[in-house]
Amino acid sequence: MESVILVVHLLIAVALVGVILIQRSEGGGLGIGGGTMGGMMSTRGTANLLTRTTGILAGSFFATSIILAILAGGHSKPTSIIDTLPSAIPALPAAPAQPAPPVSQ
Repeated sequence: MESVILVVHLLIAVALVGVILIQRSEGGGLGIGGGTMGGMMSTRGTANLLTRTTGILAGSFFATSIILAILAGGHSKPTSIIDTLPSAIPALPAAPAQPAPPVSQ
């Protein structure tokens, strides 16, 4: 179930990036969506369509994000790193070990 929602989430994210890049900004941007879009829509109609599409994709993105967060939250009980430390820390040696004597031939 999570895999399906994750794939849909990724597809929505890619589509959202694409739609945002197509939109014409005040500075020009990529401006691919500007003009008449092949002669079938006016500039205002194109802007309204892209704005509405961006809103729908953004809402879907948030919805899938919340669903994935809810599904991920049920896997394990959160623990503290302090709870995972060993209760008894082994004592360190008081003095360093003596070096081995040289081997004579």
